[in-house]
Amino acid sequence: MSMLVFNITQFFLSLNHQLIPLIFKKARFDLKISLFFSDYLVNRKTRYLWNSFTSSFFSVDVGIAQGLALSIILSTFFIILIFYIFEKRIKNLKISISFLLFVNDRLFISQERSFDNTNANLFYNYNIISSLLEQFGLIVKYRKTENFHFSRSYRIFNILPLNLSQIDGLILYSKDTWQYLGFIFNRKLTFHQYIKFYANKALSIVKCIKMLENSMLWLLPY
Repeated sequence: MSMLVFNITQFFLSLNHQLIPLIFKKARFDLKISLFFSDYLVNRKTRYLWNSFTSSFFSVDVGIAQGLALSIILSTFFIILIFYIFEKRIKNLKISISFLLFVNDRLFISQERSFDNTNANLFYNYNIISSLLEQFGLIVKYRKTENFHFSRSYRIFNILPLNLSQIDGLILYSKDTWQYLGFIFNRKLTFHQYIKFYANKALSIVKCIKMLENSMLWLLPY
């Protein structure tokens, strides 16, 4: 099993306001909802005030503040449309792939008997999604793109790197361990490195508490 992880640069700040009402309309939501978000987002303007200087008004037609109550909802609808188009394309091409979404992190999973086949699947899917994201005004954060392979084989593990140089100039080499969303994975999913890392972290915290026991009230090292 092979994975390709990529991140979208400035995801929330790159969402196009003009597209969001159209997405609600395409999803056949009530017209009132589409009109509400059109009134709320489209043709917004702002200006800056600095001491006695006041700038002229300029349009703010891109971006949603990440802390807003509606930011997750709006961004989810935005990305769902992209992956809906993506899913239809890979079905037409008969490419076997699975994908997971975690806010602005994306994860492709390919399961084949040969790692050459998984690399080919990941390459084709990454090429398709990169092109789609660019059409919607989103850009992949290339430096955070990672490739990792899982294997139950006990033989010497030697796999060719995933060559994405034709797309964004990257050549990805799979590491022995992979850290993702707070978890540390190895090729056989034994979680030895994960347990070792957090055990050492817990011991370090206990040692720090012991050092601070005299400076803070009721903070005991046991």
